[in-house]
Amino acid sequence: MYIFKLQLFWLTIAPTYYWLMYVLWFVYWYITVKRWLKLSHKKMDDLLLYIFIWVILWWRIGYILFYDLSYYIGNPSNLIKIWEWWMSFHGWVIWVVLAMYFFAKKYKKSILNNKLDLNPQTSKAFLKLTDEVCRSLPVWLWLGRLWNYLNKELLWYSPYDWPFAVYINSVWYFPSPLLEAILEWLVLFLILAYFYKKKNTEWKIQDWQVASLFLIFYAIFRIFVEIFFRTPDPQIGYIFWFLTMWEILTFPMLIVWIYYFVKLSK
Repeated sequence: MYIFKLQLFWLTIAPTYYWLMYVLWFVYWYITVKRWLKLSHKKMDDLLLYIFIWVILWWRIGYILFYDLSYYIGNPSNLIKIWEWWMSFHGWVIWVVLAMYFFAKKYKKSILNNKLDLNPQTSKAFLKLTDEVCRSLPVWLWLGRLWNYLNKELLWYSPYDWPFAVYINSVWYFPSPLLEAILEWLVLFLILAYFYKKKNTEWKIQDWQVASLFLIFYAIFRIFVEIFFRTPDPQIGYIFWFLTMWEILTFPMLIVWIYYFVKLSK
């Protein structure tokens, strides 16, 4: 769904609402993370550049590798059609973690706000950075799911007329994106906010544990919706029984995230 279309000679300018959602989230993320970390505009610009490049590049590459490799092998010219892009969460999470690590290595002193320590640890700065970035992500998930619903994507066939259900070609569809939006935005946001307030208290919540909780609960909520309320990607379908490609890729990562959360709690 395009916001507008503008033809300038041979060039067509047609921004979509999907990309508008990304822009809105980056603006929100920039304002909140800057306030939380107290970084200068220059450092925030660098962080935005790190995150943006890795998100766009590796999120796209992850989708191609995991979800539609055969199609793009047969149609290599479509690799550059950014207006048709789909993304992969797993491609994003792996490489953005690296992007945050490189940024933390470069600006560890500013992230830790410690001018007295001449040798601040990169790992400590990285763990703090991940918490601040991840607790802003539920808003982005909400914007993305809202767009999925408005664009009639990721729906689940249902014989019933649910509240906010989508009616397409005489068939009712359950509003799966709205359920995901509630779980991945409101519920997840409240969980992260609650545990973030418990950092350095009697609960001994450490840096990175809030980021771990984001990954853990996001995976749980997404798996729940995919099993019961969403059809799989049509080009792949179910890989085994009720398991989709997303679930198969997520279960090993979920085990790793739980392991690190428990490890840090000790």
